[in-house]
Amino acid sequence: MQTYAYGFPRLGRAKEYKKGIEDFWKGRIQEDVLIQTLSQLQADQQKTYRKHIDIFPEGEMTFYDAMLDTAILCGVYSPRDLKAYYELCRGDDALEMTKWFNTNYHYLVPDFRRTPVPCFRVNRENVALRFQRGAFPKFIGPFTFLKLSKGIRREDFSRVFLALMEVYHDLLLHCEKAQLDEPAFVLDLENDEIELIKTGYRLLKDCGHKIILMTYYDAVDFMEELLSLPVSAIGLDFVRGGSSYQYIVQHGFPKDKTLIAGLVDGRNIWKTDAAAAVAKLRALSQKTPNLMVSNAAPLYHLPLTVSVEDTLDEHLKTRLAFAEEKLAEIRMIADCVEGRRAIPEKVVLEDYGRDQKVQSRIRSLRPKDFVKGVSPQERRRRQEALWKPPLFPATTIGSFPQSAEVRAKRAAYKSGRLSHSDYQAYLRGEIDKLIQFQEDLGLDVLVHGEFERTDMVEFFAQKLSGFAVTQNGWVISYGTRVYRPPIIFGDVSRPAPMTLDEIAYAQTKTKKPVKGMLTGPTTIIAWSYCREDIPVAEVAYQIALALQEEIRDYEKAGIRIVQVDEPAFREKAPLKRRDWDAYFDWAVLAFNLATNTRPETQIHTHMCYSEFGEIVEYIERMDFDVISIETSRSKGDIIDAFEGRQFDRQIGLGVWDIHSPAVPPVEKMLDIVHRALRHFPAKNFWINPDCGLKTRDWPETEASLRNLIKTATILRKEYAKDAS
Repeated sequence: MQTYAYGFPRLGRAKEYKKGIEDFWKGRIQEDVLIQTLSQLQADQQKTYRKHIDIFPEGEMTFYDAMLDTAILCGVYSPRDLKAYYELCRGDDALEMTKWFNTNYHYLVPDFRRTPVPCFRVNRENVALRFQRGAFPKFIGPFTFLKLSKGIRREDFSRVFLALMEVYHDLLLHCEKAQLDEPAFVLDLENDEIELIKTGYRLLKDCGHKIILMTYYDAVDFMEELLSLPVSAIGLDFVRGGSSYQYIVQHGFPKDKTLIAGLVDGRNIWKTDAAAAVAKLRALSQKTPNLMVSNAAPLYHLPLTVSVEDTLDEHLKTRLAFAEEKLAEIRMIADCVEGRRAIPEKVVLEDYGRDQKVQSRIRSLRPKDFVKGVSPQERRRRQEALWKPPLFPATTIGSFPQSAEVRAKRAAYKSGRLSHSDYQAYLRGEIDKLIQFQEDLGLDVLVHGEFERTDMVEFFAQKLSGFAVTQNGWVISYGTRVYRPPIIFGDVSRPAPMTLDEIAYAQTKTKKPVKGMLTGPTTIIAWSYCREDIPVAEVAYQIALALQEEIRDYEKAGIRIVQVDEPAFREKAPLKRRDWDAYFDWAVLAFNLATNTRPETQIHTHMCYSEFGEIVEYIERMDFDVISIETSRSKGDIIDAFEGRQFDRQIGLGVWDIHSPAVPPVEKMLDIVHRALRHFPAKNFWINPDCGLKTRDWPETEASLRNLIKTATILRKEYAKDAS
């Protein structure tokens, strides 16, 4: 049995990908050095594949983003060089960014409103083709590319798609074979979309023997039509797509195609149950003679290798498999099917990480624990009696720029080279300076800056029981942005206050309110590798109770405003809408449980970089007082989702795209607010950036915040009557 794999992480063992690109941005290296760096990383990828895998794509590298590369390959954009390429990624008019399906990976959204009459062509001389050249490239498939783009009217979609197929036909003519990724095939598709896929792929019929068609993240609902497409091989996700597996077992698989069985999880770090995988492969082998075993989703959702993690508990480590170990598992499963190896026993954690007290608290929860007894209107009256906010109150989302000195002090404290008292004194000094900076700017609700925090999930994982954190488990979130997802292995509780000292101290330095800053339960789960031995709702409620304890400690310390961030609230939603209610039921309940505290405490939440317009009805079930949502990159599109709705709580739509170093002019900020005020009363509107400021530099941060304050000042004069 042959093995197949794809999507291996591109970051590199020493994060060479991140370092090379960022050095190019800063002018430290030239274009040829960056190309050499990325070429070496691609060669390293292929060397790792060859150790374990028979067949794999050769061209998976990107300068930043595969969706942007696809748009360039097809002539939608034509950057003249790498600098122009990166302008589309992070420049003044950068493309919108959103989540890739229901993962924490982001992609740049091609916008056809910039090219209303697309003239597709193979852009052979462009930078994006550099790493796709070769005998066996990997491309995002045409349907997924268009489905995830924006600005194509529904009535034009068919015409544009069929025109695009000509470009793919041209691309395929110059390849020995190619992997086309079509994860959009697992979405809820209309019948006309399925017919269009069949029509479009028939245009590739003479190249069909070259096409390896990959689907992943869920099951495909139109299996009969999928199996009829003129391609040589079809990859299916049998980890999260159980109905696809059942279809093949029941109906069979075409004898003229190869089935690539995705049986090794590419999205979670637990070792594969080899016996179960072998049993499935043997059942599938009765349905088709042409069978390969593979990962069930791209491996870039995983860290590189567990072998370098020497601080993890050995009981936990024996249960883990990162990207390199997943390749070895694919090989092992194939060998077991053919009898060359004995099937290893399933590794079980047994009672590792279990806490009877936590389990008892979850069992004792009742409906009243998830519902506040005071209406949003009455809460607002009580909150404003304690604090008289101005019209258009201005605030930030939480974090401020983290200088090299801040990171060095944090590293010194972690390594033991800096004492606890000296570290706390340093943090308080930074908080002192930031509070004064915010006072001088004229912000209305202040933050403490989060200088003590590495990542908005990892920080809390280090404070909560039931979590483990890695040393080198870096994963790319978008572009060169990396993070280390924690591992939820056991029952979650809060041994001690997590953020109280810094926020309570910040509040003593100002008469203005300082927000307590927490990450919500759904986002903590979404950006971690979660245990799979209990329902995810129970994990969410465990985390929610820990956060509720933290908020109650805030209240005792006089903190009147608390922000509970849920940027992953939309991201983690199932891809099939028929599964949404079950997911949002527990996600909403977990948020409401975490924030079920005093009605006088104003609860904020923050969401960013997902299509939140699709889930407004679920957002309205969350019991917050103020919500801030990203809107600048999407040019305010989410505003339309509130049209006709009686949304009577307070809202801040981000007026500054913090993922770009460009300083937004006041006029641009005003445009967003004026558009929003067609749907929201001025008395309900806040002024804030899209997201936290940790990744920005101080000069652009100060300049942008000064423009933000000018925007609020202009609006207060313009809408002064609304304040009365």
